[in-house]
Amino acid sequence: VAGVFKNRWGSSYGLGDLNWEGVTINAASEADIIAIHRGRVVYADWFSSSGLLLIIDHGDGYMSLYAHNQELYRDVGEWVNGGDIIASVGNTGGQQDFGLYFEIRHNGESENPASWCLAGN
Repeated sequence: VAGVFKNRWGSSYGLGDLNWEGVTINAASEADIIAIHRGRVVYADWFSSSGLLLIIDHGDGYMSLYAHNQELYRDVGEWVNGGDIIASVGNTGGQQDFGLYFEIRHNGESENPASWCLAGN
C-alpha cells in the first residue's frame, strides 16, 4: 500500500524498552493492500489489538503480517501471488488513524520490512 511511515522498524515504542517490530504506514481508508510475495495464508481473522490480521507464510521461515485491515479478501489455506490484493486499509484494533501495520518475520524474528514497502518518508 502506498502511504507515509508513521513509525520505523526498531525505533522505540514509547513504552519502556519496547521497540517496533514492524512499520505502520498511514494510508487512505479502504486502499488496496497487496501481497509482497507468493505464499499461503495461515491466519485471517481478528486478533486483539491488531484488529483484522492476515498472515502469509512464504516458505523458508519467512512470513509477512498485515494488521488493522478494514476487510480481508483471502481465507486461511488460500495461495496468493506477489501483487495480489489481499485486504483493504482500515483502523481496526483500536487505531485512530487509517493505516497498515506490516511485519516481516524470518524464523520467528522480526526483520526490517522497509525494502518491501512502497511508503515514503
